[in-house]
Amino acid sequence: MKHRVLVTGLGIVSCMGLNLKAFWDEIKKGRSGIKPFDLPIEGTKMSVAATVKGFNPEKYFSAKELSFLERCSQFAIVAAREAISDAGLVIGERPLMNAASIVGCAGAGQETFDEASYRLYKEHRSRVHPLSVPKGMACSVISQVSIHLRIKGPAFLISTACASGAHALIQGVSMIQSGMVDVALVGGTETPFNYVQLKSWDALRIVSNDTCRPFSKDRSGMVLGEGAGMLVLESEEHAKKRNANIYAEISGYGMTSDAGHMTRPDVSSVANAMKNTLRNAGINADEVDYINAHGTGTLVNDIAETKAIHKAFGDHAKKLTISSTKSMHGHALGATSALELVATTLALKNSVIPPTANFTVADEQCDLDYVPNDARKQNINTALSNSFAFGGLNAVVALNKHA
Repeated sequence: MKHRVLVTGLGIVSCMGLNLKAFWDEIKKGRSGIKPFDLPIEGTKMSVAATVKGFNPEKYFSAKELSFLERCSQFAIVAAREAISDAGLVIGERPLMNAASIVGCAGAGQETFDEASYRLYKEHRSRVHPLSVPKGMACSVISQVSIHLRIKGPAFLISTACASGAHALIQGVSMIQSGMVDVALVGGTETPFNYVQLKSWDALRIVSNDTCRPFSKDRSGMVLGEGAGMLVLESEEHAKKRNANIYAEISGYGMTSDAGHMTRPDVSSVANAMKNTLRNAGINADEVDYINAHGTGTLVNDIAETKAIHKAFGDHAKKLTISSTKSMHGHALGATSALELVATTLALKNSVIPPTANFTVADEQCDLDYVPNDARKQNINTALSNSFAFGGLNAVVALNKHA
């Protein structure tokens, strides 16, 4: 028996607010959280970023706890707590203790080891912090989530660049569908603002120096962001048994690998990820109402994604509403697909299409309806969330209104 999978809880930490309500309020207004970059990191060129403002770690954690927690782990735990509370589950009680916990993160540990390298090579110290390994190992993120939420089921981290959060959700869905678990806490987290990562992104020359305007003719690149998005998934039987609030159903998913270029997307492979999703969900192309696009605001990606949507949807492509919420919350790497899945779930639940903010004039090769600048009230029965990562790692998730 293949169990149906429902979304029953959401949690978020983002540049647009430290909780779900603040995030959605800004999304509906089309307000971008991209601001002048104000973190004091000397020698980097980045002028704008989507950083989380007003986050005080001491509000959420003790000094002892913080000695083990990178910023990305802090975000993941805070977003997870909100998602658990939103779902009406209780920390320490059996349904949550037996759950799976799966988190995506592209750069876990880099903050810790960047600091260690600074101590050794810049300050010429002979030792690093004694907790560098338990704090900086990549799996520390998921270990800390499971510790703080007291989750004792299967737990692991997924790192597939900016598809990490979507791959984490897909893994959770698969485990519930198979009957392995009844509940899964899934999502993504990222904090890329350290010296080595910023210098590396500078070197790629794909980061905008003003703002992110996906699909616009004058787009100038992506804008780096940070944050965490978490979702609680449950089998339909489990959710209904406890009379849980239901946001949406995860009706299907599709994954492909380009097996080609490390940074240039393959149109056919991207289109196949969407086609595979429709097949897995058992829905026709003309049943899809909305796509939350990968939409990075880079020259190559936006054109490739537009071509892939045409290839996957044919004549129906022109009838789709499409938007990139990265125009508001930035490109948060391993967290970005999780932020977008939260946004897509809320769009479905509230019948509101998020806008593509900062939109000016469409690129001639980007010829679809990108919902420019203003949110649109529209009933959504089926939506897709697209994630196409560096390395050609593609993941697409289909969400339906739950009948």
